[in-house]
Amino acid sequence: MPIRKLPDAPPSVHILGPTVFLVALGVGMGESYMWPRLVLLFGPEIRWLFLIGVTLQAVVMLEMARYAMATGESIFSGAARVFKPLMWFFFAVAILVYIWPGHLSAGAAAFEEITGIPWTVTAVTGLILVGVVFSLAKVIYNVLENLLSVLIGALVIGTAVIAAMVGSWSDVVSTITGMFSIGYLPPEALSAAWFPVIVGACAFAGPSGMQQMWYTLHLRDSGAGMGAHIPRIRGLRHAGEEEAMPSRGFMFDTEDPAEMAKWRGWRRWVTFDALLLFWGVTMLVTISFTVIAQAAARQNPGVRAAIQGDDREVALSAMADAVSSAGSSVLGVVFLGFIALIGLNATLGLFDSFSRGQADMTYNFVPGARRLKMAHLYAGFLWGVIVFGILILLFGPADGPSGILDTLAFLSTFAMGAYCVTLLLVNNRMLPKPIRPRWWSNAIIGFGAVFYLGMLFYSLVAFGVVVG
Repeated sequence: MPIRKLPDAPPSVHILGPTVFLVALGVGMGESYMWPRLVLLFGPEIRWLFLIGVTLQAVVMLEMARYAMATGESIFSGAARVFKPLMWFFFAVAILVYIWPGHLSAGAAAFEEITGIPWTVTAVTGLILVGVVFSLAKVIYNVLENLLSVLIGALVIGTAVIAAMVGSWSDVVSTITGMFSIGYLPPEALSAAWFPVIVGACAFAGPSGMQQMWYTLHLRDSGAGMGAHIPRIRGLRHAGEEEAMPSRGFMFDTEDPAEMAKWRGWRRWVTFDALLLFWGVTMLVTISFTVIAQAAARQNPGVRAAIQGDDREVALSAMADAVSSAGSSVLGVVFLGFIALIGLNATLGLFDSFSRGQADMTYNFVPGARRLKMAHLYAGFLWGVIVFGILILLFGPADGPSGILDTLAFLSTFAMGAYCVTLLLVNNRMLPKPIRPRWWSNAIIGFGAVFYLGMLFYSLVAFGVVVG
C-alpha cells in the first residue's frame, strides 16, 4: 500500500463517534425484547450467556478497528486481499440475512399496542421514511451519527428511569449475579423449541451478524486513523459533489517511532469506545430491561406459561403492564414507545450499514462499477432492500414480528462465526508485524468462532431445526 502520514489521534475520552452505530445496533431487539423474554422464561441466571456475548463483541470491535484504522480500508477489502471468494461470501450472506425487516416490524408491533395502528402499516411507512432521509442527506454519516446519538441518549436515560420506578434492589442484584451463573441451562432451554432461539439471542447480545464488519466502514467515514485519507459517502441528492474514491487504502510507516506513537493514541481512542461507550452503555440498557422483565413476572406470574405456550408476543405486553403498575398507564405507553424507538434505531443503522457494505464491495471489486458514484450504488442497495422489506411485510411469514426476528437472529450466528475466522486471517496476514494483534486477542477471537459456529451446528445436529 502507498505510505502516507497517520493523522494525530483525538483525545481518548470523548462522547460521540462511530461507536454510536454499534451502540444503536447493539441496543436493539436482543437487549430489549429477546433477552428479557428469556429472563421471563428461564430466570436472570440465563444472562451469563449475554455477558459472554457482549464481552466477546467488545474484543471483536477492537480487532475490526485495527485493520480499518491502519489502512483506511474496510474489513471486506482485507478479506478480498486474503482470498477474494471470502469477500463474496459475505456479500451473499448480507443479502440472505439483512433483507429481513425484523427490528422494524418488532418495533411497529409495540407501536400497534399503543395506537392500534396495524404493525404492517407503521413498518412500511418507517421503511419509506428511512429511504427518504438517507437519499436527501448531504453526508450520510453526519446525519446518522447525530440522529442516533439523540435517540440512544433518550433510550438510555428513559429506560433507566422506568426500571428504577418499577424494579427493586433485589431485581438489580439478581440481574447482576445472574451474569455470573456460568453453565446454568435448565432442561427446557435445551429443547428444539428454545435452544435455537437462545443461539439467536447470543448473536443478538450486542451488535449481531455483520454489524461489526460494517463498523469498519463507519470508522472510515468518520476519518478514524488512515480513514482520514478516504472521501465520504454522500446522499443520492448530493451524489455529484462526491470526490473520486481511491482504488486502495494506505499504510503509515510502522518503522517510524513518531508514527507508532500516533497509532497507540488511536488504539487508546478506540479502546475507550469499546469498553466504556459500547460495553458500558449496552450493559446499562440491558440491565434496565431485565429489571423491568422481573417486575413483569412478579406482577403477572402467568406470563411464563403464556410464553411456553408459544404466545411469544405476550412478553412485551406483560412488561408494559409492569411499567404501568408503577403508577400510571401512561408509563406503559412510554415503555412501548421505547421499544418502537429501538426498532427505528436499529433499522436506521442496519439499512445504512447494509447499503454501505454492499456498495463498497461492488464499487471496489465489480468490473465497470466505478463508472457510477459510490452514492449511486449506496442508493441502489438501500432502495432495493426497502422494496424487498415492504414485500416481506405485506406477503411474508405469517408468524409476524417475532418469527421474522428469530429467523434474523439465528442466521446472524453463522455470519459472526465466519467473520471471527476472517478477522484472524486479515489482521495476522495483511498487517505489518509491529501492529498485529497480541496472542490473547487472537485466542479470544478464536474462541468466538468456536462459540458461534459450535452452538449453531449443535442446534442443527441435535434438533435438526433452525428456529422453533
